[in-house]
Amino acid sequence: MTLDNPKLFSLAGAVARRETLRAAGKRVVLTNGVFDLLHTGHLFYLQQARALGDALLIALNADASVRALKGPTRPIQSEEQRAYALGALACVDGVFIFGTPRLDAEIRALRPDIYTKAGDYTLEKLDAGERGALQNVGAEIKFMPFLAGFSTTALIARIKAAGEV
Repeated sequence: MTLDNPKLFSLAGAVARRETLRAAGKRVVLTNGVFDLLHTGHLFYLQQARALGDALLIALNADASVRALKGPTRPIQSEEQRAYALGALACVDGVFIFGTPRLDAEIRALRPDIYTKAGDYTLEKLDAGERGALQNVGAEIKFMPFLAGFSTTALIARIKAAGEV
């Protein structure tokens, strides 16, 4: 079954959406990540990120990039499923899937007003190319408070420890 997700865009569609928002004087926030098994930490972060501007766009790691980052057993959910879950959230205005190792080209194409990551990141931890692209487009970089005690890896471990479900 194909999931209908009106908030899922191609990169070109996300850029078009961004331009529409820019023309209306709206501030666009961009974040990126895996967002596998949405949990309280994700929801807290995404609501905080959305509050920084008028629209929140999410660059979602493609399945292959998740495997490269997290190992062969991840993601738990496919990119289509993860995009659908994110698209169902009121605080999310759009999602696009990216398959490149870094987000430089997407940042240059989207030209977000604000780029945000959770508080477990720092300016030094951001990839130098991505940081340079953000600076080139004039994006403000914000680190949101990190809600400790929530992670997908920890959630998976708890599920495993609980035995077969």
